[in-house]
Amino acid sequence: MREFFGIGGYTRPAEGYLSWQHLLFVSFLMAVMITLAVLLGRKNRSKPFEKKLHVLMVAAILIDSIELFKIVFLCFRSADPMTWIYELPLFLCSIQLITVPLAAFSKGRVRDAALDFVLIFGILGAVLGTYAAGNNYAVYPVLCFDNVVSGITHSISGFASLYIAISGLSSMKRHNIPITYLILTFFCVAAYVANHLISYNYMFLMRGDGTPYELLYSLVGGNPILYPLGVVILFLLYITAFYAGYHFFCLRRRTPKSASANGFKMKIK
Repeated sequence: MREFFGIGGYTRPAEGYLSWQHLLFVSFLMAVMITLAVLLGRKNRSKPFEKKLHVLMVAAILIDSIELFKIVFLCFRSADPMTWIYELPLFLCSIQLITVPLAAFSKGRVRDAALDFVLIFGILGAVLGTYAAGNNYAVYPVLCFDNVVSGITHSISGFASLYIAISGLSSMKRHNIPITYLILTFFCVAAYVANHLISYNYMFLMRGDGTPYELLYSLVGGNPILYPLGVVILFLLYITAFYAGYHFFCLRRRTPKSASANGFKMKIK
């Protein structure tokens, strides 16, 4: 048990990033995530909006409770009460610790934008934080406290994203886009400031650290201005593309129905 929790350090070697153990473990988490999202999303799709939110509320409480326990435990394990400063919700994935509760418990346009934000980034964060987490799986054994907790919280984020899509919670209205941009920009600025205050790498704005961001980091030669600016621009472009793709898809779904209806009317005449 001490080995699983890493008390005194892990003695087992890491199986390695993209090892079969890593891929099997995260694939199991993704399978559970997708199954629950589909089952609960389809079950609640026809229910009133407020009823649909109950599942999201449980997810919000669960993800924050697990993360809070992790932070307290890491402070205990490291015997350093200031360990929490390296566990702030300032990664793309951990932003969901704030936005999932916002989506579940807030009201009005803030809730609408938070629902969109979780939908847009939840599943992306789940994939990047499991399959692409070379910074974790190259260092720690697959079945250890750090990776298991990280895998579970990322899976809850992905679950929330899929559940919002399947249950029909998200509005994806165009007037939500500026607020969604603002949410992301706020966390990017906070992460950038924190990185310089405590010499850390929140939001991977300083370097790639074994993640897919390494491609951009190499492309700009690690430039301290171009690299973080490029990361933020990619995030904003992703939001734009997601909204555009969503509305294009909805338009394509509506058009055949309209054409069929018009054709039917012409035949009647």
